[in-house]
Amino acid sequence: MTDAVPTARGKGLARSAGALAGLKVIDLTRVLGGPYCTMVLSDHGAEVIKLEPPQGDEVRDWGPPFDEKGDASYFLGVNRNKRSVGLDLAKPEGRQVLLRLLEGADVLVENFKPGSMEKWGIGYEQTLRDRFPRLIHCRVSGFGADGPNGGFPGYDAVLQAMTGLMSINGTEDSGPTRLGNPIVDIATGLFSAIAILMALQERQRSGQGQFLDMTLHDCGMALLHPHAANYFLNGRRPVPTGNPHPNLAPYSKFRTRTCEIFVAAGNDPAFRKFCEFLGIPEVARDERFATNGARVTNRAALTEILERRFAEEDGHELTRRMLQAGLPAGPVLHVDEAMAAGHTAHREMVTELGGYRGLGTPIKMSRTPGGTRAAPPRFAEHTEEVLASHGFSAEEIRALREAGVLVEARRR
Repeated sequence: MTDAVPTARGKGLARSAGALAGLKVIDLTRVLGGPYCTMVLSDHGAEVIKLEPPQGDEVRDWGPPFDEKGDASYFLGVNRNKRSVGLDLAKPEGRQVLLRLLEGADVLVENFKPGSMEKWGIGYEQTLRDRFPRLIHCRVSGFGADGPNGGFPGYDAVLQAMTGLMSINGTEDSGPTRLGNPIVDIATGLFSAIAILMALQERQRSGQGQFLDMTLHDCGMALLHPHAANYFLNGRRPVPTGNPHPNLAPYSKFRTRTCEIFVAAGNDPAFRKFCEFLGIPEVARDERFATNGARVTNRAALTEILERRFAEEDGHELTRRMLQAGLPAGPVLHVDEAMAAGHTAHREMVTELGGYRGLGTPIKMSRTPGGTRAAPPRFAEHTEEVLASHGFSAEEIRALREAGVLVEARRR
């Protein structure tokens, strides 16, 4: 069971049953947004039963790299602490299995194309609300079911493009550029987890579940600060600015002798302290740089001065001294360097259990800490275990398997 505290040795492991112990989640999601949401819940004790289609979650194939059993890193990174059941919902008997598993469930998360659940006769308004009045049904989709783009498929990069995120990323030379990680999918997973927790809190008062309509479109739009706020106020189209912040200076990347660094002076007193530390107090007194508004206007001249000042410095040593002086700064690390950093280990942001390694949970709780409880499941690894715990007899399980409703090996 995923609500148990692991006894194996490792790093970033759960040390309690978790804040969400006792919560039962039926997970019909694939790819990233939905699975990211349910992993957040499972890290903190929720029992997550992942019902995979006969082909399995397609990101099991999104590699290389692959592990020794053939599962891709993309799958392994967002599916720990879950149990997998291979189930064909296209068959009426498969939908009956789902309905039995929903008995006593708190949350259903799915990311089918809008209308799919209704086509199968198990939509929220159609069936689930009356049959399971306390159920929270969270649907993750690209655009929702209606409106000009309703029902259209959604993928992270497409939504980065359509919500304006690409238009503010990159430089004048590069033009609109996709963010290097699937930020819309991840944000949708996080917003969905927040929505589920809100609905659970409301259910404490009302005793009723509800339907949560979560879309990549809306969650991508919600990430546009401060660019949308700037546009609402000045009416000017935001453009890519590269590393510099559109509203602050200096807040950017600079070259040093040993590495690139990023420095951030968030207000005028901080900038004066920054200049004193660097031995250039006269720069803070220059009217071109005395206020943040002036620094943003004269960003190019300020950048030239700072580039000269940083040119012969050891960036790692310099930023360490800056941090010790209370000045926000840091070296620009590659992913492997960030994984190996001492503070990463201290914060248990790399988790290990057996042969599994992944990013640890960022949610740190004092009494009910979460973390890794089990490695990501193999396809259909827990089918018999899950069904038996929900009252299915050995004969029923055998009959469902023989009918192709339960799937033991992925269909290619």
